[in-house]
Amino acid sequence: MQVTKWLNRTVLTTGLMFAALQATTVQAHGVSEVMDPQGNVPGFTALARVTCYDDGNGNAAYLVARVRDKSEPVEGLRLTVHLLKDNRAENVTDTTPGDAEYSEFVALERGNGVYQMMLTKTSTGARAFDLEWHCMTENHIHTGTDILVDQYD
Repeated sequence: MQVTKWLNRTVLTTGLMFAALQATTVQAHGVSEVMDPQGNVPGFTALARVTCYDDGNGNAAYLVARVRDKSEPVEGLRLTVHLLKDNRAENVTDTTPGDAEYSEFVALERGNGVYQMMLTKTSTGARAFDLEWHCMTENHIHTGTDILVDQYD
């Protein structure tokens, strides 16, 4: 069942993006959530389609994203955000969990259209995280950004 949820563009505190429902539609630029709450799925993956488009600010040139792992450090357990489009991929990992700092931004320059954004973890364990993403013009101005969650398990 597809459920539509609209998120406030300036508030990053809701957990709707990666709700347990498959194919949830949301419009936002960030989310706070817990990945693998029971902590027993080493390959837990979040997968979403981010559509970048001209909302009056100009055509999208690229998608950027970053992740913050808010959980206590666990040896060998890291969160990585991956961006994919048109046979190209980029990724970034939060290398210091629990430090309250985001990873660097990762950018994929593939213009308007649908990007895949995936969040993965390297081992068993629940992870509290913040994920932020934005579609940007070539002049680094924010433009149209929609998201559809396809997988959260």
